[in-house]
Amino acid sequence: MLLGKDLILATKPYAKEIRSRSWFHTISTLSLLILMLSGTLLMPVISLKLVCSILAGLLLIRMFIIYHDHQHHTILTKSKTAEVIMTIFGMYMLSPTSIWKRSHDHHHNHNSKLFSASIGSYPIVTRKKYQEMSASDKFIYLAVRHPVTIALGYFSMFIVGMCLRSFVSNPRKHYDSLIALVLHLTVATLLFIFAGWQAWFFMFFLPFVIAFGMGAYLFYAQHNFPGVEFYENKNWVYEKAALESSSFMKMNPVMEWFTGNIGYHHIHHLNSKIPFYRLPEVMNHFTELQNCKVTRLTPKEMSACFKLKVWDQETNQMIGVKGL
Repeated sequence: MLLGKDLILATKPYAKEIRSRSWFHTISTLSLLILMLSGTLLMPVISLKLVCSILAGLLLIRMFIIYHDHQHHTILTKSKTAEVIMTIFGMYMLSPTSIWKRSHDHHHNHNSKLFSASIGSYPIVTRKKYQEMSASDKFIYLAVRHPVTIALGYFSMFIVGMCLRSFVSNPRKHYDSLIALVLHLTVATLLFIFAGWQAWFFMFFLPFVIAFGMGAYLFYAQHNFPGVEFYENKNWVYEKAALESSSFMKMNPVMEWFTGNIGYHHIHHLNSKIPFYRLPEVMNHFTELQNCKVTRLTPKEMSACFKLKVWDQETNQMIGVKGL
């Protein structure tokens, strides 16, 4: 059995992209996305517009995972063409490269630490800390982790979190966040005025709501699930945090495709240089990675994840706040 750093080293042969596959996945996903967005305008009846809109939202998730891998310098490295595509897509998704890379790198380097800034992660406090918080602080803390807030990730995580908050915190460093938000609102306004509400809703609003809402939940549930572990900073170990504090979200093949294999999250955290299309290959090869903590996209398991609010240091588990 391979453990710790030995396991990371053993995955290194898979941490190499196949450039032709990277381009194939990028071009095919972008093409399908453009096709579905066009369908929201060209389809003659609302039911078909709705189908195209939903598929566009799911394709945005897949394309975001491709963007995410590029930002990790995992695929399409040193390609100027890819750099242009991903920069534009990052702006389109309200996740400009400056804030996305900074916050996501922080998340990987501090995942499951109890006492670190919640940059790029949902905040987590201990039971003791929660009991000492003021009523207003408790309200804000629980509001951030509330299912409605997560479902409305379009507004909470991306418009407010990624764009507004990053720009206000450091205007010089994150000026592209303001540009992305201004462009986003401008396009939405022009689309509504000149193309009508249906074009705005099906081509613009609904795909973003679907993509950002589902993306926010995936990110939440893969680090907030029954059995997750959190550590005091002095006891934190990278590889242990990857495997014990990141879940394998089991999905059917269709959803695995639309979510770009992000469900293999424990492997991604173990070695972020493994391209998304090679994650199932790594899972199948290493038995050490198959005995992992599993979550699913079912109402019962989603409810179980949402009930977890604070870390109880006495029992070493996430618990709810009812009765605290």
